[in-house]
Amino acid sequence: METTIKFSRVDSAKFFRTLNKRVNTYFKDNNIKRTGNWKLYGKAIVMFAMYLTPYFLFLTLDMPGWVQLLLTVVMGIGMAGVGMNVMHDGNHGSFSSKKWVNKLMGSSIYILAGNVYNWQVQHNVLHHTYTNIHGHDEDMEAGRVLRFSKHGEWHKHHKFQHYYSFILYGLLTINWVITADIMQMKRYLKRKLSYGKLQSPTKQWSTLVITKLIYIGMWIVIPLAVSDIVWWKVLLGFFIMHYTAGVILSLIFQLAHMVEEAHMPLPDETGTMKNTWAIHQLFTTVNFSTKNRIMNWFSGGLNHQVEHHIFPHVSHVHYTKISKIVKETAKEFNLPYFEYETTRKAIMAHFRHLREMGMQPVKVTA
Repeated sequence: METTIKFSRVDSAKFFRTLNKRVNTYFKDNNIKRTGNWKLYGKAIVMFAMYLTPYFLFLTLDMPGWVQLLLTVVMGIGMAGVGMNVMHDGNHGSFSSKKWVNKLMGSSIYILAGNVYNWQVQHNVLHHTYTNIHGHDEDMEAGRVLRFSKHGEWHKHHKFQHYYSFILYGLLTINWVITADIMQMKRYLKRKLSYGKLQSPTKQWSTLVITKLIYIGMWIVIPLAVSDIVWWKVLLGFFIMHYTAGVILSLIFQLAHMVEEAHMPLPDETGTMKNTWAIHQLFTTVNFSTKNRIMNWFSGGLNHQVEHHIFPHVSHVHYTKISKIVKETAKEFNLPYFEYETTRKAIMAHFRHLREMGMQPVKVTA
């Protein structure tokens, strides 16, 4: 993690300069902003409603058990929807042209059990800069439990990871509640990492503690105190909500990076990558199901990862349009543009990748 990574500056064909000019021309000619529009704002309302409306129904109405169970799943879907469509664009500064709106929408991560500082460092800084580079992109790291890259350490239990990985994916956001944010903040502050101006450690730790207490109060303490729902149903509902959101968020992310086509290159002995940053994104990122309207709408453009990684400050509502420009330009410069036609094919590619990474590496003898 301490090695300095440098990307090649040699792009003799000037791919990114050409692509950037064409995308800029698209927005200028159509007289539209790169940020969100009424489609995004309307969708934000729907996602927040899916997430929060059942919560208030739990507090005010006496419902059958099967309805309560169904609503906790709806909350989990809404939770994932807020994360992918609202929080994500907000923390990339692409939800609105107004900074305060982006900050407000980005802060929605607090009601998802996360932390703005940690997320921005892990996602905006480490993942978007060092995409699929082992030891630098923390989104590739799963400790000893899962092995996503051939560069990672292999353990015997990895032989079965394509079977048990799906079970673990649902624990993503629950891990935010319990330990992940604490460990990340300790690590990032020690390394003095930040997205923008680095705030004081005291302010960051205070924010973390206060928002966690508010979160637990909102989702556990208040339902126990106000409603007639027994404690174990509250905890079970909390778990189901998180597990539903965790599965959705984990799987959608994995389909864009942890699949057969996505490259996982390492720097040379000087710490320099083979390609420029923009070209590196083409090799390490994969689109999927881009013609599926439901996936385009619900995933917040995360199925258009190629466009998102090259243009992270463009709102996802524009990805379908600019994807044509990116794809044609990549083809023109003889560069890859990886994509799976359907979500099913992407899922199959992901689990084939897990199975391959779970095989014991062949030892090379001199």
